Amino acid sequence: MKAAVFERFGEPAEVLQVRDVPEPHPGPGEVRVRMILSPVNPSDMMVVRGRYGVLPSLPSTPGFEGVGVVDEVGPGLLGRLVRGKRVLAINGAGGNWAEYAIIPARQARPIADDIPDEQAAAAFVNPTTVLALVRHVLKVRRGEWLLQSAAGSTLGRMVIKLGRHDGFKTLNVVRRREAIDELKALGGDAVISSSDGPIDEQVRRIAGPDGVRHAIDPVGGDTGAAMFRSLAPEGRLMLYGTLSGEPIPVDPRLVISGQRTIEGFWLGHWMRARSIPASLLVFREVASMIRKGVLASEIGRTYPLAELGEAVKEADAVGRHGKVLLRL
Repeated sequence: MKAAVFERFGEPAEVLQVRDVPEPHPGPGEVRVRMILSPVNPSDMMVVRGRYGVLPSLPSTPGFEGVGVVDEVGPGLLGRLVRGKRVLAINGAGGNWAEYAIIPARQARPIADDIPDEQAAAAFVNPTTVLALVRHVLKVRRGEWLLQSAAGSTLGRMVIKLGRHDGFKTLNVVRRREAIDELKALGGDAVISSSDGPIDEQVRRIAGPDGVRHAIDPVGGDTGAAMFRSLAPEGRLMLYGTLSGEPIPVDPRLVISGQRTIEGFWLGHWMRARSIPASLLVFREVASMIRKGVLASEIGRTYPLAELGEAVKEADAVGRHGKVLLRL
């Protein structure tokens, strides 16, 4: 079969190759998925660059999510239940940028027929993260502010749309001033640029002198520090990425006197803590929000695997809109 492979960490356009590799076969509790589509996510690119929280042994194939059809199953009941079904292929070890992928049977989630392949392919990493962070972990209530950085990303735009749906207010931080009007038109209640002054000062001018109770940040570094300074007493900052690759400098007085907290969120850990019935309810919730357009992904260009180099360059382009997909 054909698969994307890298033997060393580095820039994706330089180290990724499409190769012929042996077809895999599932073991006990596993299924084989004939892959249809898989997105090019920032987390996939960070793995290839060697900057992700957990890194694979090399050589390796990227790809944490995607959609496909279960065509072979190993011993076990769960595999037999999904044989022949179109599924969301959740691959915590990576490996979906290939014609066939092996995943645990419990991570093959059947997808309703009315969810198109393009939406199903990107239904896990971004939509489920948004729903888990906002509704299940932070429990942001109607009328409250939610502060987010990297608001122009695919995930950030979903947060804005969920805010409009659920009734909470979004205070959105971007780097490029050009994105301000665009995100306001999408429904962002307030949009600020980090180039216009300290984030925490801008936040307090909008949300009030105390700051905000809820914030999410995938950047870290100075941006994460400014997000933390924007919190009200007893506020919570959830970190779900490390795009800057830099640690967050924190004033301990803000932690001690104001009981402000910084917490990390990893979707894989959160999902593994859910029972199978509970995780099925989460996926039904996500599917409902995709149907309503709230958590639907904006889809960009789709590339065949043979054009992998062009696909990763497109995914890296500044100001790009829409999720880049690989057709496998």
